[in-house]
Amino acid sequence: MSRIGFKPISLPEGVTYEIVDGVMTVKGPLGEVSVHLPADVSVSEKDGHLHVTPVAGAKEEAGKARQGSENHGTTAANIHNAVVGVTTGWKKELEINGTGYRASMKGTSVSMFLGYSHEILVAPVGKYTKITCPDETHVTVTGCDKHDVGQTAAYIYDKHRPDVYGQKGVHYVGQHLIKKVGKRASAGGAGGKK
Repeated sequence: MSRIGFKPISLPEGVTYEIVDGVMTVKGPLGEVSVHLPADVSVSEKDGHLHVTPVAGAKEEAGKARQGSENHGTTAANIHNAVVGVTTGWKKELEINGTGYRASMKGTSVSMFLGYSHEILVAPVGKYTKITCPDETHVTVTGCDKHDVGQTAAYIYDKHRPDVYGQKGVHYVGQHLIKKVGKRASAGGAGGKK
């Protein structure tokens, strides 16, 4: 069985939840996040902690024990991410490199010039996701839903991934970039007639 699934999830003050029709909605100071609950997993509260447990009948069915274990751990991780999201939030930072490459805000969307003949607009995914530009070369995505924050950042990143030779493009802050050596630098031989 899943070890992650058996860890109790602490429920801080100001965070509430409700379960309706297999969907758990976690509400807190920064917003609300919905988590789908599979049929083979149940959630209970005890002493200010949430406990995710597999449903007893799901284990005995042939071929479903592994799926129940996977659902157990994944559901527990999703609920934990929802609780962290509505209390402290999630953040992804991106950096833009390149001559003339820049970003600015246009309403709630980010407008970017990334070496193409046109500007690129990316809107935030989800109700509680926000995009900000501290300066022309940095974009920050924040929100309470980890999936929506990651998806918005991925959309921005995909508009111009970093070039392996010049490193121009959009990359995550802290991302390790591999730079290839160009043809001229790697040839190394003396050219010309003698």
